[in-house]
Amino acid sequence: MRIGPSDDNGQKGDGPAEIDAARRRPTPRRRGMGLSSKLLMLTILFVMISEVLIYVPSIANFRQTWLNDRLNSARTAALVLEAAPDNMVPKELELELLGQVGAYTVAHKRGASRRLLALSDMPPDVDATYDLREMSVIGEIRDSFAALAAGDGRTIRVIGDAPTGGEFIELVMDEAPLRQAMITYSINILTLSIIISMITATFVYLSLNWLLVRPMRRLTANMVAFTENPEDSSRVIAESGRSDEIGIAEGELAHLQRALIGTLNQKNRLAALGLAVSKINHDLRNMLSSAQLVVDRVGAADDPLVKRLAPKLIRTLDRAVDFCTNTLKYGSAQESPPERRRLLLHGLVAEVGDTVDLGRGIAFINAVPPELEIDADPDQLFRVIVNLVRNAAQAIEGQASENQAVEGAGKVDPAPDMIRVSARRDGSVVMIEVADTGPGVPQRARERLFEAFQGSTRQGGTGLGLAIAAELVRAHGGRIQLADGTLGATFSIEIPDRVVNIRALPEEPRSLSGS
Repeated sequence: MRIGPSDDNGQKGDGPAEIDAARRRPTPRRRGMGLSSKLLMLTILFVMISEVLIYVPSIANFRQTWLNDRLNSARTAALVLEAAPDNMVPKELELELLGQVGAYTVAHKRGASRRLLALSDMPPDVDATYDLREMSVIGEIRDSFAALAAGDGRTIRVIGDAPTGGEFIELVMDEAPLRQAMITYSINILTLSIIISMITATFVYLSLNWLLVRPMRRLTANMVAFTENPEDSSRVIAESGRSDEIGIAEGELAHLQRALIGTLNQKNRLAALGLAVSKINHDLRNMLSSAQLVVDRVGAADDPLVKRLAPKLIRTLDRAVDFCTNTLKYGSAQESPPERRRLLLHGLVAEVGDTVDLGRGIAFINAVPPELEIDADPDQLFRVIVNLVRNAAQAIEGQASENQAVEGAGKVDPAPDMIRVSARRDGSVVMIEVADTGPGVPQRARERLFEAFQGSTRQGGTGLGLAIAAELVRAHGGRIQLADGTLGATFSIEIPDRVVNIRALPEEPRSLSGS
């Protein structure tokens, strides 16, 4: 990731201009119905569907009940007619009974005989016959909708159980009264359904609007307001304290907004830092090049101390020039791939001890075996150990300042201060330890110790030393960690050897004898 808006190569990063352009993105306007309107319409629709599911069996049950009432009236008429002596019933009484039943004819079958108990002058032809004794639920629903769709003018025969031990009783009647009663019942059901739907929808709408819609609007409004200025911490959503999903969403949104504010602030800081580093490196490279020329001339002097220190100073200046050049070349915080080779680690650690200013009273111990070899990039490994040693020296100096402040209280630690670098080989991995007798790393800094701008434990520190060291170690395929339970701070580094591709190695020539 590029840390600056531009570099000497003309490359551009994600600077403030790109961030401002993203913020100026127009907020999309809402089209069509809002969430509240959709919720109201869906509630009414679902209630109506429920009412339809209730209406279908209800209209079939209404029709069956209506026909059973007519059959009961026919049974009563049959009993009256059978009770008359010699079945002698005046014609006027028969017509009156038929009128009360609402039928053209009423027939009663008892045993092997079938008797016509009442007869109008001219019964019409029968259009449909319904036997209520053998009717199923599906059949009742089907016949009910057939009656509604048939229209007036149909004559139907209805058969049911007979009274007083008869086999059945049937009546022939006009279907128009039944159809009209069913239509009236359907209209009543529809009216009641609409009323229930509106009442239910209103209560559901008000409840869900209070529980969901209003909190969602609040979340949406906060997102829009936060997008306009995501660096303003006052625009972070205030949590309502709810324990349901809305409360969880508010908490996660607030956490996301705070994290985004921190990321944007760090991004702006990196952008400004990247621009400053590019300018500084450009001029520093020129000054280091001039210093190299001066050191080359000083190295020609006959002083033995100068001859011993000049090559180390020249190598240090070379590293600084290469680092500045690479920074300007890549324009980012990404390190170049390590150029690994086998080298003696003892000499490199000794050079670190000569380079770092440890201050008065701090002993540097090089406990690396002289014959130990490591497969690494010497310049990058040098930077890793230098950062660790310099951090250790600064921590010890800070502790010494605190001890001087309490010297009158008799709390000065008489033990000598030291920094010790040791190493050993474990198979194909080299283990390096950088230990000090300082105050150690505070617990609050351990969680983000190797993150940029986060791991500094002293006043004025940048928090980049350990982050750079961790990145360089990872580039070698190794790892760095802080050891627990040690006096002061002990950093452990693991650098594995490179994996050799056996297939890529040239085959050894065979002898002529084939051995």
